[in-house]
Amino acid sequence: MGNMAGMTIDATAVAEGLLGTVPFARTLGIRFTEITVDADGVRAVATLPDDPAVHNHVGGPHAGAMFSLGETASGAIVLAAFGDQLHRATPLAVRAGIAYQKLAMGVVSATATLSRPPADVVAELDAGQRPEFEVNVVIANAEGITTGELAITWTLRPNR
Repeated sequence: MGNMAGMTIDATAVAEGLLGTVPFARTLGIRFTEITVDADGVRAVATLPDDPAVHNHVGGPHAGAMFSLGETASGAIVLAAFGDQLHRATPLAVRAGIAYQKLAMGVVSATATLSRPPADVVAELDAGQRPEFEVNVVIANAEGITTGELAITWTLRPNR
């Protein structure tokens, strides 16, 4: 559990909520090892098991599974940072880009971080805007070597 500017989150509730509403993430076996909101920002870490059901032709995690891992970690960031805004806005992924850098083998993890202070995003929402913000994700193998990076742009679409 973390606290930033008076905001407290229940990391277990965020993880369970996301995995409960996104069946595909459960199908892949994604698990969260960390979700924090504190003075250092918002961060989520998720893992993808080394499961032959999600392997590619060379025995590592399929590119689509790695993308889904990163997108899922970014979704946890959005829920952790803006879960208290869901009564008035719907979070939506707008665009994403991924760079696969090294062959990934075994268990991989995705570490997602929010690029802007949540208060800045909420201030735009308060001003009647539809804010956009980026979540950056680093995918690494069990040795900590980066195998890919994602940048996912999200928006908070005001509910009308």
